[in-house]
Amino acid sequence: MNTNKSDYLIIGSGLAGLASALKLAQLGKVHLITKDILSSANSTWAQGGIAAVISKEDSFESHIQDTLVAGAGLCNHNTVENYVAQAPERIKDLINWGVNFDKRKNHQTSDSFEMDLTKEGGHSYRRILHFEDQTGLHIHSQVLKKVLENKNITIWENTFAIDLILNKQIDASDMSSTRCVGCYALVKKTNLVEGFLAKEVILATGGAGKVYLYTTNWSGATGDGIAMAYRAGARVANLEFMQFHPTCLYHPDSRNFLISEALRGEGGELKNSSGVAFMKKYHPLGSLAPRDIVARSIDAEMKKSGDPCVYLDMTHQNPDFLKSRFPAIYKKCLEYQIDLTKQPIPVVPAAHYLCGGVLTDLNGQTDIKNLWCLGESACTGLHGANRLASNSLLECLTMAHNCYEKIKDSKSTLFQQEPRPWSYPEKPDDDEMIVIHHMWSEIRQLMWNYMGIVRSNKRLLRAQARLKNILQEVKEYYSEYRIHSDIIELRNIAIVADLSVECALKRTESRGIHFNIDYPFYSPENDLKTKPQNTVLLRGLR
Repeated sequence: MNTNKSDYLIIGSGLAGLASALKLAQLGKVHLITKDILSSANSTWAQGGIAAVISKEDSFESHIQDTLVAGAGLCNHNTVENYVAQAPERIKDLINWGVNFDKRKNHQTSDSFEMDLTKEGGHSYRRILHFEDQTGLHIHSQVLKKVLENKNITIWENTFAIDLILNKQIDASDMSSTRCVGCYALVKKTNLVEGFLAKEVILATGGAGKVYLYTTNWSGATGDGIAMAYRAGARVANLEFMQFHPTCLYHPDSRNFLISEALRGEGGELKNSSGVAFMKKYHPLGSLAPRDIVARSIDAEMKKSGDPCVYLDMTHQNPDFLKSRFPAIYKKCLEYQIDLTKQPIPVVPAAHYLCGGVLTDLNGQTDIKNLWCLGESACTGLHGANRLASNSLLECLTMAHNCYEKIKDSKSTLFQQEPRPWSYPEKPDDDEMIVIHHMWSEIRQLMWNYMGIVRSNKRLLRAQARLKNILQEVKEYYSEYRIHSDIIELRNIAIVADLSVECALKRTESRGIHFNIDYPFYSPENDLKTKPQNTVLLRGLR
């Protein structure tokens, strides 16, 4: 078995992974591995933008308060304050890396330009920087260029991390504290497993939207980092908080195209099939209410009417403005014979963003020494029980920076002993792949039906019982058949689904994204500030 060594090992090629690679490359050699091509990441699908206090009318206090309100009492105040305060500096990083945010003419001086800030649900001011309606794609592509130019960064595409390697797994007699020293990964080109050792290991594998039947995520968002960290012994937290984006395009030929919240920020109105705007009766902010409220309101309207979707109406806006501000969404809708300048867009909620994950501090440090987790895979307390729109790309950048600041003073050394060779079951799996795909579909269907926008104890217990059986079946396939990326992903989504249901059963209240009809209310005394233990923690397997 080949063993590849570096100073820093980064698993994942989204914005958190790329930003940390650029930062850490200043300190030493970086290996960045990603299970697909470099552009395959949730970051590239982010349409709306990135939140930061730029306008003189805005303030850090306002951004902090908006984040806390959206988080429904479960945000970590220190984390929120840290990330919001450094946001302008992280925007400067992006600009230095070649990112060009949209600008508009300055209202006070006609010969100068200023950032074209937009507004999204839950924000008190316009503070969302954007590039058309493809902000994530633009940011990711520009940062990726810098990564590819850096000689200290070695890229491993189509290399699927399987499990983390701990020092005691290599040397049981090692009396030092448990630490992460690397990982095993399947190199798809050779179909062989190789070892990767490093002084510090950074998980940046993104979210877990593919645990659900309907999602806005890319096809590889299978919670890999969360499952790996849990198997290694790290704690995970708040996995019951899967945010459902209120507006995913409803069309039989499109299951995961996001209709950005920025449309509602620019005056879009949610209406039922009769053309009646309904959001004001659910929340005073109407269509710009926090995402959890909008998603539940849409769900209630659909159940009340029996309609398969609701509609986002932009037809009152200037057509030229819509075409220039939202070119990608306009073009995509036209592919399905929907002209958003003339007709409302059919939309439904879909699994979008995981607010829980591997428990870390605001720097990304996990329970395990030398193991860090950044971005959507991590649970820092920034999002609490519901993420404020456009805080996700910000979190990727702030965590990458904080992680770098901590690691640069680290005295960690490379583990010298070679990892044990990977054991290869030789039993062919070709005929059994159909069963693997069936289990994958079953997990996603039951999570959608029993662990969706509205939950109950009975539904959760049904999901848990079936998932326990599936986990046993997955264990058998993983142990008996030749390693395959589909089996690795199935193993991960089964674990994350089961942990998510367990977290949901432990939360005996409704809060933020998590709504259980058996516990429809929450009390202020359960807020994290007054009850620090009100975070659902699950201890890892080690």
